[in-house]
Amino acid sequence: MRIEGKVIKYGANVDTDVIIPARYLNTSDRAELASHCMEDLDPDFGKKVTPGAIIVAGPNFGCGSSREHAPVAIKASGIACVIAPSFARIFYRNSINTGLAILECEQAYEEISDGDQITIDFDMGEINDLTTGQTFVAGAFPTFIRDIIDADGLVGYTRTKLSKERGE
Repeated sequence: MRIEGKVIKYGANVDTDVIIPARYLNTSDRAELASHCMEDLDPDFGKKVTPGAIIVAGPNFGCGSSREHAPVAIKASGIACVIAPSFARIFYRNSINTGLAILECEQAYEEISDGDQITIDFDMGEINDLTTGQTFVAGAFPTFIRDIIDADGLVGYTRTKLSKERGE
């Protein structure tokens, strides 16, 4: 699995309240959630996101309230992956469950700049900054996590697995 995208960069402790403000938690419509993603932190976020864009952020990304809406809003907005030195535990698991790719890499956060064009090879755990020529190493996804993300989340993974078991 390999992606390429433009970086949108944020600092440390980006919490779920700014990823998707509580006033929008009364919907599960992905397009509606995407339209409000990051609006309290970055009102221009929606204009910056191009398909396949990648968020690079500081440590403790996704801290705060445990809301599944946060990774859903990020993914629905067109973000292909979030890279950070660390993630809040519940956000990390919610991301995998909803099919949002995330990688932990402190050096990438320190060295990659807003607007850089990068590629990510999830099988190798490599992040290449095409703008600067630098390469960073993040942990490669274990196969089962890659399978969950490829299936668009845990629900899709479970459906696929059950269909295979039934011979469908």
